[in-house]
Amino acid sequence: MIDATRRILLKGSLAAGSVGVAVAAGLLTPRLVLAEWNAAAFESKDVSAALKGLLGSDAMETNDAVVVKAPDIAENGAVVPVTVETTLSDISYIAIIASGNATPLVASFALGAAAMPFVSTRIKMGKTADVVAVVKQGDKLFSNAKNVKVTIGGCGG
Repeated sequence: MIDATRRILLKGSLAAGSVGVAVAAGLLTPRLVLAEWNAAAFESKDVSAALKGLLGSDAMETNDAVVVKAPDIAENGAVVPVTVETTLSDISYIAIIASGNATPLVASFALGAAAMPFVSTRIKMGKTADVVAVVKQGDKLFSNAKNVKVTIGGCGG
């Protein structure tokens, strides 16, 4: 019994020591693992400031190639399923905005060069409003919107 406990302690000490050496040597940097938080964009109180903080511009052009899928009526505003996809190529960002929220930017996705321009998530909506999807292609922003009616208690009214 004591021998097993000793082995576990030695294995744990060896693992912790190895991780400590890797961090000290710069081989393992915990900050690089965490997602980047753009406080200026996500704490903005209006859509224009959020887009400028996130994508550098708020000049959007409506385009039917950007497809927003969301329910017509959301019975629970805390979990509204939203899917955004586009047939446009070379998309580097997809942002989702709930225009009626106090802080409208609810999601942002940075896409790699080989990624499909498709995201699916659940967002929180405080009240009935448009869900706006914004995609960035080069220096241009394209968007489309869908109105979602948020009901209280799931009564549909």
